[in-house]
Amino acid sequence: MSSDLNQNTQFMRIDKFLKISRVLKRRTLSKQACEKGKVCVNGREVKPGHKIKPQDTVELHFTGGTLKFRILKIKETVKKDEAQSLYEILE
Repeated sequence: MSSDLNQNTQFMRIDKFLKISRVLKRRTLSKQACEKGKVCVNGREVKPGHKIKPQDTVELHFTGGTLKFRILKIKETVKKDEAQSLYEILE
């Protein structure tokens, strides 16, 4: 029964997604960005363990500006060339 649930609903920690999608280079950096309040999901600041799902909107606040993107799909592993297929940049 749980395998049906996993196939229909995909969730992943935001810090792990940022690393796998190669938005940020290392998971440690993703975790630190969340802890410093630089990551928002659907308009709310989140902690590193926050579960994200497809269609969530993520904002990363950098010194030089903000990156806003929508999560399209979640995969546990992805090749470097396919990493950008996990999200679409909005701003």
